[in-house]
Amino acid sequence: MLKRIRQFFDQHLAGVASAQDPEHVLRLAVGALLLEMTHMDGEVRPEQRAAVERAVRASFDLTEEEADELLGLAEAERAESTDYFQFTSLINDAYSAEQKQRLVETLWRVAYADNVLHEHEEYLVRKVADLLYVPHGAFIAAKHRARGDA
Repeated sequence: MLKRIRQFFDQHLAGVASAQDPEHVLRLAVGALLLEMTHMDGEVRPEQRAAVERAVRASFDLTEEEADELLGLAEAERAESTDYFQFTSLINDAYSAEQKQRLVETLWRVAYADNVLHEHEEYLVRKVADLLYVPHGAFIAAKHRARGDA
């Protein structure tokens, strides 16, 4: 299993990092995690997909066309991935604590975009927050901000 994960990483993400801008690979990792959220309850809802598109455009200052291209590539990475660590390890290397907390908040926003929080959506945010070493208090604060409680 570990060999297969490493092989995927080497073929798809590490190779891209050496051949292209590392920032692009990081954007793919973030996009893949955001898109994973849209799949967590078994149905990709338009409201959640739109929330991902808004987040990617705002976070990375992209045009609509650039965001579409990035998300197309990120969806391919997401579909072939075997775990979340391959994405979160890239984010851990590049993001500050504040950026990681904003990403967790964005995941919550995507989860809440359809006004229903599915248990698998909550699981994903918890898992990603743990892999990004986001403290529990920051995880909860991000949830409240995403819901509009803060």
